[in-house]
Amino acid sequence: MSGHSKWHNIQKTKGAADAKKAKVFTKYAREMAIAIKEGGGADPNSNSKLSAVILRAKSENVPNDNINRVLQKYQSGAAAENYEYITYEGYGPCGVAIIVDALTDNRNRTVSDVRHYFDKYGGNMGTNGCVSWQFDKKGVIVIDGEDLDEDTVMMEALDAGADDFSAEDGVFEIYTSPDTFDEVREKLSKAGYSSVEAQIEMVPQTYVPITGEDNIKNMEKMLELLEDNDDVQNVWHNWDN
Repeated sequence: MSGHSKWHNIQKTKGAADAKKAKVFTKYAREMAIAIKEGGGADPNSNSKLSAVILRAKSENVPNDNINRVLQKYQSGAAAENYEYITYEGYGPCGVAIIVDALTDNRNRTVSDVRHYFDKYGGNMGTNGCVSWQFDKKGVIVIDGEDLDEDTVMMEALDAGADDFSAEDGVFEIYTSPDTFDEVREKLSKAGYSSVEAQIEMVPQTYVPITGEDNIKNMEKMLELLEDNDDVQNVWHNWDN
């Protein structure tokens, strides 16, 4: 297959950032609000968008109490906040392509923050489309491979409608088209497989190495600040690290 998912590409960087993020729940509370507004209500059993957000929140150790608090808020009749999705694109050190997905209630604040991170750490923010052509949009479902038979999981994933399958670093990565992602995820869940991450991702077609200690440090710092920003939901890049 062409490229690896974000899970493979930046799990170390993302894990380090997430470990010290005090505001990770803020991001998921916003995503849940949008999913409730767009997906038809605060019941995850009938709202697949909401169910997918909750799955990702749990994979990042958001407590059930916090998730239930948001559900109860909207089930009680509260109106979902007016957040909007914005995507920023640009280049990091050594020409690494970066895509930033944001969910914000203040467009001016968010673009100012994101541009600052690019400028301060050796990158430059460009226009929409300047790097996204280097990525493919795919559904990615990650399953812990411990105690599971690779061939069995692969066959069940393909039978469920997956496009591709990869086994690496102790996990199974299952790839779908964006349109079939929810269907494949639900079939695998019903088959008894528990995913550690499941979402629509921008998967790089090729990877770019970074040379020089200063460039590497700048890239790591840029990613850290982007991941820690409350308005930023996802950061995709093609750094071969």
